[in-house]
Amino acid sequence: MFPKTPLANSNISPTTTNKKTTASPTNAALGFIDQLLNKIPLPRWAIYIIFTVIVLLILVCIIWVCVKCCCKSKKERKNKPDHQINLQGVTGSTTTSLLTVGIKQAAALPAMDLGGTSDPYIKVYITPKKSKTLETKVYRKTLNPVFNEHFKFEIDKAELNESTIVMKVFDFDRFSKHDIIGELRLQLGTIDWNHVIEEWKDLSEPSKSEDIILGEICFSLRYVPTTSKLTVVILEAKNLKSMDVGGSSDPYVKVQLALDKKKWKRKKTSVKKCTQNPYFNESFTFVVSFEQIQKVQLVISVWDHDKFTRNDAIGKIFLGCDAAGNQLRHWADMLSNPRKPVAQWHNLFSSEQVDSTLDLKHSVRIPFINKNF
Repeated sequence: MFPKTPLANSNISPTTTNKKTTASPTNAALGFIDQLLNKIPLPRWAIYIIFTVIVLLILVCIIWVCVKCCCKSKKERKNKPDHQINLQGVTGSTTTSLLTVGIKQAAALPAMDLGGTSDPYIKVYITPKKSKTLETKVYRKTLNPVFNEHFKFEIDKAELNESTIVMKVFDFDRFSKHDIIGELRLQLGTIDWNHVIEEWKDLSEPSKSEDIILGEICFSLRYVPTTSKLTVVILEAKNLKSMDVGGSSDPYVKVQLALDKKKWKRKKTSVKKCTQNPYFNESFTFVVSFEQIQKVQLVISVWDHDKFTRNDAIGKIFLGCDAAGNQLRHWADMLSNPRKPVAQWHNLFSSEQVDSTLDLKHSVRIPFINKNF
């Protein structure tokens, strides 16, 4: 019913083109690979296996490099905050500790004034370095002062066990020298730092020796249980106290063993002239049984030699199972490492302090000039 629309008369005639047979790039590459494989004197399956192994090795190397890079970046991110904390606001040695000393009160102090009272205050410092001295307030006319004051000291951890905190109680006098009432000395090496210490202590008589640096000494210890031999090697000393008028000393060292609070054996080094930093490197051997090594005390003392007068003691130190701090640690290291020399530096203490701690008994010899009675 619809009218037929005639198509336009367009004579479409097929055009004839010259077609050249050309291979596609993909076929060319495959042909080249096939020719290459044919030149390899191996079966085709062996070539495929070798190729697969090479690809796997390359993949493993790539994965390993990626893992290492990731771990390194995580480690750097993890360490970065700690590094910033360690560097921020740090002054001095990283081994410095902060020691807080609290003085609460004193009771029943002796009366130093004519009115039957005192004006007490306390000086606090740490020996042997005594870098600074701090004081409490003065409390007027009282024998039972309540201080409630705290003092802070910076002290190196390596020196902690060989240091002593000193608290000296004085009576204040405006127009004359302040009188010392008593003192308290507490060795820091004997303190349990896991707990806060708060206790009463009796005051002792003030020490006659000044709290000055007496010097240091280095020596090594070795004990051989099978031969019962204790070997002490005095190596050197430094910064010794000047004992002579010329500002120097003529030091030598005594090495002494004490057993059951009695002097037992003793040896000494040669004298080094005019020096405060002598080098000895002298060895001494004692026969000490294993039973005796548990009770013996080793006393190392440094002396100044005088030709015409009595020799003066510069300082002392003692080691043994009854010692404390670094001295006890040095002795324990020697016992736990038999046959091995263990060397260590030690600060010297005053002779009065060491002698009062050891409390050695002195034997008196009565010479008989005429034996014919």
